[in-house]
Amino acid sequence: MKITILGSGTSTGVPLLGCLCSVCKSQNPKNKRTRASVLLETGGTSILIDTSVDFRSQALRENVREIQAILYTHAHADHLLGLDDIRPLNFLHKKSIPCYGNAQTVSHIKTLFSYIFSDTQEGGGKPRISLTEIGMDPFEISRILVRPVPLWHGSLSILGYRIGGFAYLTDCSSIPEESFAMLQDLDILVLGALRQRVHPTHFSIGQAIEASQKIKAGRTWFTHLGHEIDHDVFEASLPPGVFLAYDGLKIEI
Repeated sequence: MKITILGSGTSTGVPLLGCLCSVCKSQNPKNKRTRASVLLETGGTSILIDTSVDFRSQALRENVREIQAILYTHAHADHLLGLDDIRPLNFLHKKSIPCYGNAQTVSHIKTLFSYIFSDTQEGGGKPRISLTEIGMDPFEISRILVRPVPLWHGSLSILGYRIGGFAYLTDCSSIPEESFAMLQDLDILVLGALRQRVHPTHFSIGQAIEASQKIKAGRTWFTHLGHEIDHDVFEASLPPGVFLAYDGLKIEI
């Protein structure tokens, strides 16, 4: 299994528009963060988690040529609004792409991208997707078992995902106890950690460290990082086995 961090940044991206802080002015490529998304490849199957607003540039950078399925964590703009950019993959492979999300996410997709499901739009083509509402039960994509993991993003119920020894938990501010039980014996954990200061809808670095120590994955990478996090400075202060993700990072199990 190969995991590629397509984007490791928070909803604004880093550099933050108009900001002159040291991280936003940094020349370190690991401090240049597009919006959070990840690609998982295993057994000839490519699974995308979230179509970030930066999906097109991420896919070009990583030479993404085919996606068998898309998993959605939730329907916030930074995780969803790249959906229209899957169209060239539809053109290339002449088939629709299965997409999965919880009830609220599916409802938002149908509203925000209503033209996909309408017969009225002409010209330019539309994304071809098959949209499936999922609950908490595991399901299969090309015989790969996918386990939804319930999380809280402030007061919003969202999903993380576990596939084999890998779990992706972005944008969370709280992990229910029953979800911790689903996260035992992980090889790789990718976990959201916005900044040092406490935030109402995201783990801080300190809270993410606490959660990672409870989960005890073999290795943990923090993602969805804001412009207050200087990669080299903060990574040097993290506990053993915990790292900061960056755009283009490739992790193998």
